[in-house]
Amino acid sequence: MDLSVVIPLLNEEGSIAELHQWLVKVLEVRELSYEIIFIDDGSTDQSWSIIQAIAKTDPNTKAVRFQKNYGKSQALHAGFLKAQGSVVVTMDADLQDNPEEVPSLYQMIQTGKYDMVSGWKKKRFDPFFGKNLPSKLFNYAARKTSKVALHDFNCGLKAYKNEVVKAIEVTGDMHRYIPVLVSNAGFLKIGEKVVQHQARKYGTTKFGSERFIRGFLDLITISFLSRFGKRPMHFFGSLGVLMLALGFLFSAYLGLDKLWIHPAGRLITERPQFYIALTAMILGSQFFVAGFLGELILRSKPQRNNYLIKEVLNLD
Repeated sequence: MDLSVVIPLLNEEGSIAELHQWLVKVLEVRELSYEIIFIDDGSTDQSWSIIQAIAKTDPNTKAVRFQKNYGKSQALHAGFLKAQGSVVVTMDADLQDNPEEVPSLYQMIQTGKYDMVSGWKKKRFDPFFGKNLPSKLFNYAARKTSKVALHDFNCGLKAYKNEVVKAIEVTGDMHRYIPVLVSNAGFLKIGEKVVQHQARKYGTTKFGSERFIRGFLDLITISFLSRFGKRPMHFFGSLGVLMLALGFLFSAYLGLDKLWIHPAGRLITERPQFYIALTAMILGSQFFVAGFLGELILRSKPQRNNYLIKEVLNLD
């Protein structure tokens, strides 16, 4: 199969049929073998009924329905597991991503120059202070922290080689940082394409202002995981060595001072340096224990999907 189009959605009953019709028209003109995979992330409107009706008449349309709303990351992860196309394209279901961009993204991957191509909404039809400005700040911080040179990390339009989506695990709210996950997995040929952004035609956005706070917290998390996710002892052990060294230095100073310099002075336990040394050594020991526990958990915890699928259409 040439192409898999993965579309996560939540309560998008107004746009699904129009999006499907438009997407099919674009793909059939290019004579591509394809599948369209809708991932219903626990919609409470008529989204699933509309998808069911589409799937009955179009065998290329497949769908997964979650038991409840788990989030966009889990929806993308489920779609990646099901995708069979040599190229996988993701897009949002709200018609703000233009289906006309899909063939060009596909062709960029087919050239072999890229493992992944991320869309860049250079011109956005969103409120400046509500979404544009925070998005620019967020993308700037993500670029500087991750060293991945993209202008728009969170654009829904992205294209991947199939082996790329099978190699990454998108959990939590990490859909914002898929390019970083891809880079950390060893796929370094990451490109970017300016794509057309459209004003929302139906419904309302599913993300509030709190997404920016969560986004920056996730940025800290993924920065840590990218550096120490496979070797937690390197991080906690370094802090442990620093704390223990500090504690031993203060202890040695107190011992030498008491034995040879001021033997008749105050008791060691009456001096603030004693408590600094004690606290530093306790913290150092705890950091070492945290590192060991992290290594044990990393090697013993089985990987599992953190969502429940309620229903599946046209998928094995």
